[in-house]
Amino acid sequence: MILTVTLNPAVDKTYRTGELFPGRVNRMRSVDNIPGGKGINVSKILRQYDYEVTATGFLGGYQGKWMEAQLDRLKIRSAFVHVEEETRSSMNIVADNGYVTEILEPGPHISEAHLKEFGASFIRLAEESSLIILSGSAAPGISADIYARLIRSAAAMGKKVILDTSGELLKEGIQAAPAVVKPNRKELEYIIGRRLQDREDVKDAANVLLASGIRMVMISLGDKGLILAREGRCLYARVPRVMAMNTVGCGDSVVASLAMSMTAGIGEEELLQRAAAVSAANATTLESGNVPLKLAEEMMKDIEIMEI
Repeated sequence: MILTVTLNPAVDKTYRTGELFPGRVNRMRSVDNIPGGKGINVSKILRQYDYEVTATGFLGGYQGKWMEAQLDRLKIRSAFVHVEEETRSSMNIVADNGYVTEILEPGPHISEAHLKEFGASFIRLAEESSLIILSGSAAPGISADIYARLIRSAAAMGKKVILDTSGELLKEGIQAAPAVVKPNRKELEYIIGRRLQDREDVKDAANVLLASGIRMVMISLGDKGLILAREGRCLYARVPRVMAMNTVGCGDSVVASLAMSMTAGIGEEELLQRAAAVSAANATTLESGNVPLKLAEEMMKDIEIMEI
């Protein structure tokens, strides 16, 4: 069982249009509603590969009930704390000219009582899980040290944690030394406090995190590929160009692939190769967290791995 934590889930509304015009009426050609949020995207991908997964976090209102029904349909076990306010929506506007615009609502306010309930539930769920994934932003009312506290609780039970977040949540979270962190380049720059000019810079920044007790750092470089750093070794994966339909969820695809490789005991080169292929395949679909499995397997042979 893999446990995913999504502290601010969302109903992802993906719109298609020819072009988005700010300050004007924009009529969308189509809209699709799917359960979203980074941890939920990870959960959906894990289920595609037939992994048992439990999703937890906070859900509320009509949209929260709708999301639980959708997760049940996907055979994802729901263990969310229910709050009074409505679960947020996230709008992803995909234009034919190649521009993707995201509009993200803040989400419901989480009370101290609900946080306490979640903390007790997390302990129970973590005990029965082989791996824990902490992904995405936190809803209003949740302090920036929430992931650090969850990582320490998991570590006390001997559980490995993958952390994928940003900003202060990431800065606080790495202080607790999770097993794996997956920042993108901008998030890593925020942690280090300077611009990273090239792959050597990225490697040096990753080594700073490794020195703090983190075992593995996976850095997303967008369409430029992925970097995996472990103590004494750094690998770079170059990805082939794909016809990208929607890049939302590509980082979540990396996290899901990492989790699968870690539970299977796969070595570093193949682990990185698989993560790059799953992420690239995800970009070819409109729905985030939906990987064409056959395409991902075919793309593996096109992923070039090199040492940095």
